[in-house]
Parts: sequence; C-alpha cells; structure tokens
Amino acid sequence: MVKKIFITGTGTDIGKTYVSGVLAKAVTLEGNSCGYFKPVLSGAVLKDGILHPGDCEFVINTGGLKQEPAESASYIFEEAVSPHLAARHTDIQIDKNKILSDFHSAESCFEYLIVEGAGGITCPILMDNQVYLMSDLIKDMELECIIVADGGLGTINSVLLTVDWAKNRNIYIKGVILNRYKYNDKMYEDNIKSIETLCNLPVLGLIKENSLEIDLRGHKLSELFSGEW
Repeated sequence: MVKKIFITGTGTDIGKTYVSGVLAKAVTLEGNSCGYFKPVLSGAVLKDGILHPGDCEFVINTGGLKQEPAESASYIFEEAVSPHLAARHTDIQIDKNKILSDFHSAESCFEYLIVEGAGGITCPILMDNQVYLMSDLIKDMELECIIVADGGLGTINSVLLTVDWAKNRNIYIKGVILNRYKYNDKMYEDNIKSIETLCNLPVLGLIKENSLEIDLRGHKLSELFSGEW
C-alpha cells in the first residue's frame, strides 16, 4: 500500500507548499517514488492563456517528481481566494467526488503520496448548496495529517486551535512541522516544548527559512506517513 499523508496548516501562507516540496525531495532522495496531489489550487498564474499552478510546479520541481503540474490538481483557479469563492466567481461547480476519484488514481501510482490542502483546516471548498470544508475532505480521504506551523511568535495559539478542530472531528494528527525555525533562539525552543506539552503531539520536524532540508528530530521519514507495505 502507498504511504500517504495530508499536509494542512494553521493558515494561509504558512508554508504548506514549501514543506510539501521539502518532504517530496527527502522521499525521492531515499530512492522512493513520490507523488503529489493538491485537490484545489487558487492563485495560479495565467501565461499565454494557460493557468500555471505554482504550488504544484514548486513541489514537483523541488522533489524531482515525475508528474505534470497541471495534472496534479483537480481544480485550478487564477483568483487567490478561498476555493469556494474562486469557483463561484468562475461559475465552476466543484465536485468532491471528482476530487476523491483523482486522489484514488494518484495513490495507485506511487510508493509515497503527499496531499496538500488549501488554506487552513477549516478552509471552505463548498459553501452554496452544502458546506464542505477541508476537514471534511480529509475525513473522506481517510487520511492522517501533519500540521505545518510557523516556528515563531503566535504559533502556540494557532497550533492549539487547529489541533482542537481536528481532534473534535476525529482526524488523526501525526504531529507538527515547524517552518521558518530559528535555532538557538529561546522562544523558538520553548514553542517546541509548549506545543508538545499542550497538544500531546510530537514536533516531527524543523525547517529553517530558505532551507530545503528537514531536521526530523530523530524520527524516520517513513514514520511521517501512514500506511503499510
């Protein structure tokens, strides 16, 4: 079976895509095939009449993945807003069944699969005829998740809120990865201790700003993913 994980975050622009790229690179460097899937992407760049999904391009290029960016997301929107609003503004109806079908196709092709959400864990995917949030998609995919958070000031509160939402919906959390982490800084070091104590979850990895390497803090890379061979 494929080893897979859902990457969520404490908010927008927290570094989910960056961390996904770092993880993809680490997986491929160990000699494993790795895939990447982004169910819904907003903020694509329009070039010569074609939408270029920047998040997908970054992860695929960073990890050296054998995928086409445009085929790595179910829905791609130019407007950098919540998926439900981007879809409404373009008269496109997001179909969660299409997302799940694309996901199942992706998980059949690789040894490892990284699925990255949009925004935070409560980001709306549908808001018209029904309410369907990113956390609902995680549940439907039956995936465990890793929370990406900033390593610095304010992260304790944002992590606690994200963890509480996930646990109240019976979403299993593997742990937390702190992005833009500063070593030898007492506040950053205390953030690790506080998160692990208050959330009863491990901080699985640390990534320094602009680094494409992850400090796994003694964990094996495979332990970050769910599934058995």
